[in-house]
Amino acid sequence: MPAIKDETWQSLVLDCELPVLVEFWAPWCGPCRMIHPIIDELSKQYAGKLKCYKVNTDESPTIATRYGIRSIPTVMIFKSGEKKDAVIGAVPKSTLTTCIERFL
Repeated sequence: MPAIKDETWQSLVLDCELPVLVEFWAPWCGPCRMIHPIIDELSKQYAGKLKCYKVNTDESPTIATRYGIRSIPTVMIFKSGEKKDAVIGAVPKSTLTTCIERFL
């Protein structure tokens, strides 16, 4: 799953025509490692309908601060440049699927 940095945030997330799922994570976060494979599956499942990216909060603290990320993993859905929903914690795939389906 591609990583997003401060300089690519606008073009890849806010200007994207498709809904975008962004996982905020950090290398030292155990639950983040549990959710990575789920996000990878969702990325394949919704190919062409949804873009999936990840943001390392240690490397891009500006983005995390802008969206008030206090705990990771946090998965956010963006559509038309706006934050639409957020799911905090390592949740089951079904929870994320339900969230995604609302914005497709």
